[in-house]
Amino acid sequence: MSSRNPTTGRAALGAAADRAAGLVAMVPAVIDQATTDTSAAAWAALAGYGVVAAAGLAVRRHRPLAVFGVILAVLAVVEVAGAAAEVKLSGLAVLPVGFALYAVGAYSPRRRSIAAGVLGGVLIAGGLLVNHLTAAEEWRGGSDVLAYVAVLPVAWSLGVAAHSRRALLAAAEGRAADARAHQHLLAEQAAAAERVRIARDMHDVVAHSLTLLVVHAETLRARSDRLPPWARTGVDDLAAAGRQATAEMRDLLGVLRDDTGGIAPRSPAPTLAGLDELADTARRSGNPVTLAVTGPAGRLPRPVQLAGYRVVQECLSNARRHAPGADVDIRLDTGAPGIDLEITSGPPRGPVPGPDSAAGSGLGLAGLAERVIALGGHLSAGPTAGGGFRVAATIPATEGSHGALR
Repeated sequence: MSSRNPTTGRAALGAAADRAAGLVAMVPAVIDQATTDTSAAAWAALAGYGVVAAAGLAVRRHRPLAVFGVILAVLAVVEVAGAAAEVKLSGLAVLPVGFALYAVGAYSPRRRSIAAGVLGGVLIAGGLLVNHLTAAEEWRGGSDVLAYVAVLPVAWSLGVAAHSRRALLAAAEGRAADARAHQHLLAEQAAAAERVRIARDMHDVVAHSLTLLVVHAETLRARSDRLPPWARTGVDDLAAAGRQATAEMRDLLGVLRDDTGGIAPRSPAPTLAGLDELADTARRSGNPVTLAVTGPAGRLPRPVQLAGYRVVQECLSNARRHAPGADVDIRLDTGAPGIDLEITSGPPRGPVPGPDSAAGSGLGLAGLAERVIALGGHLSAGPTAGGGFRVAATIPATEGSHGALR
């Protein structure tokens, strides 16, 4: 199924409107001509002028200055020649000039449109002068001509206003596009930072497991006299492989550096057992925290516990930043094969930091969502009806989340 380009559709609609403009602009003049002059010469002059006006207005968006100059010049020639031949055209024949002048103001640069208006005024004044010099007295234009041409500055002003409005809309769309691009960049940076933090946490977990492996291998080697010869060789190889893997991982971690150039800390990765300490820290900062944990959390794989810990940590940090003094309710259920986590914060009770304060980018949850998705779970976040905020996460304890990290 084909989709239509909106830009192409708007261009086609604009072209159709331009073609219709020539006919619409000439209709009042044709109607009024029946009560002005019904001679064959008058109708012929009006028809010739109408053909030129319709053809010009059909391309007024692309050639506004040329169209305005041609229509105005043809009208001046027809009016002067008609007055000399005692043929009178309807005063409403000036309407196509108004349409063309609107296009000059709407689609031409400001300086060129002003210059076109000045030249148009000079051409009208010159036509009136020639009319007074060549036509009989009763066929000379007077105040009635000025009444008809008085609408032309209004048409030009409307075109200039339309041009300014389009420029403002284009500038607003450009700013919106820049804001979207900046927001996307911030989200990518937050996700990249979270990937780095995940890699660091993985190092802590894996390094712990490798250390245990080496310790067990060394213990077996200390009792090598009780092992057969083939087992002693295997234990030595196992201990050497564990030490080599630990060294290589630490070398690889050197690539992941923070903004100050320091290597990422290698402290043990936090687990759900540290939630009480997080809650106490938030209470000391002024946010009353209610923590309810259902089911044994210690049996969960370390990556799952670490992800749950990071979600709670980020939510409590956001509550301190954006909702000082708000009640925070944390509910953690480990009864299912994994974690069901819900954190709800109420509306702030203290002064909220202004937009210019260092309150963070607000994109930490984007990185956490990527961490949770990487474990096969999902995370949702959004405001509540009472002015608070709610974050819900489900992190399954799948076989892949145990793996070598257990």
